[in-house]
Amino acid sequence: MITGKINLLNLHAVKQMVKGKVGQVECLIIPIEKNKLFNGEKGVYLDIVAFEIKEPKEGSRDTHLVKQSFNKEAREKMSEEELKSLPILGNLSVSGVPQQETVSPTTTLSSDDDLPF
Repeated sequence: MITGKINLLNLHAVKQMVKGKVGQVECLIIPIEKNKLFNGEKGVYLDIVAFEIKEPKEGSRDTHLVKQSFNKEAREKMSEEELKSLPILGNLSVSGVPQQETVSPTTTLSSDDDLPF
């Protein structure tokens, strides 16, 4: 199973109280064009990409970080600095997958040595 969290406030967004039928309602306003979201037939979409965390923090269950993904044309228009500065939107944790055992380096033995096992 893969679980995760996305911090929508890492997009260009405003959190504010708005008057609703039953009183004040806390809302999150996310501009579509400013965030490079796209309108599809069934919704408004944010493309994401996940990168494996090479050196996870001790005690963290996070296995991947999530950033916004862009099509080739949009990526090519961005500088390397712009691409690297894109905010981390959230994280993912993969559970139920056995972790790989670390393999110790091969030991070289002379013909006179006993086997290490």
